Amino acid sequence: MTEANGNGKLELTAKDLKTDQEVRWCPGCGDYAILAAMQSFMPELGIERERLVFVSGIGCAARFPYYMQTYGMHSIHGRAPAIATGLAASRPDLSVWVVTGDGDALSIGGNHLIHALRRNVNLKILLFNNQIYGLTKGQYSPTSELGKVTKSTPMGSLDYPFNPISVAIGAEASFVARAIDTDRKHLTEVLRRAAAHKGTAFVEIYQNCNIFNDGAFDFVRDEDENRIYLTQGETVPELGVPHDEHAVDPSYAFLLSRITHATHGKAPLGVFRDVERPVYDELMAGQIATAKEKRGEGDLRELLHAGDTWTIG
Repeated sequence: MTEANGNGKLELTAKDLKTDQEVRWCPGCGDYAILAAMQSFMPELGIERERLVFVSGIGCAARFPYYMQTYGMHSIHGRAPAIATGLAASRPDLSVWVVTGDGDALSIGGNHLIHALRRNVNLKILLFNNQIYGLTKGQYSPTSELGKVTKSTPMGSLDYPFNPISVAIGAEASFVARAIDTDRKHLTEVLRRAAAHKGTAFVEIYQNCNIFNDGAFDFVRDEDENRIYLTQGETVPELGVPHDEHAVDPSYAFLLSRITHATHGKAPLGVFRDVERPVYDELMAGQIATAKEKRGEGDLRELLHAGDTWTIG
């Protein structure tokens, strides 16, 4: 850490955000690139490490808090958005980030994810999508393609996959974006935009699992022409209209999310939606302030014995 501008405040560097823990992902895993991008970008926020928090669930991506020299919690399967909601709502001074995977977020954690999105809690959700369960050695996940042959689906998956961007937009998320692990410059810009958003920011990151699902996104990883970089105001050729990430009606963003490898041989990258909406944390704080103004600090015993009561036996 270095002193910035002579004002006594410490300025973080990427090195300050690295822990002494051995990074234990498979060699070649896309998670390394995402971790490096986060550690390099976060000092820009000007937030002390003590006010940065990473909450994860279960899965390969969930090891993230071990490698960030911040506060963090490796929580339980699928419940990271719920735990992060409680933290963000009770500590508005913190910058709260959720790191999850396609299995963790969209299977057992699906309910927690969509409710965090619809409430517009002030947190950032990074969903690493590799279309497979990597930690448990290669079972199909909620984003695996129809017919996917894995250890748990030896004759091919019968499940139609989720489109994470469509799910987020369907839940009325106020910020929805997508990036890919190998394009560090663009990934960093998307993370920067997510950090600046007030409310829930949802970012899907295409991430390669070179052990159990190698090449899942090669169509967009290896061929630049298969990437549709979204820029506000510029025409999206596949739709024939200028990109409008600020459209209040989510219909346009949802239509954009349906441009996929299967339909167009391409995938949009960038910010799909960025709109302003009341933030859950602030609404809750407002209600608490109003209640205190009308009723004072309150009495817990009085509250517990208020209303209808029954005497048993």
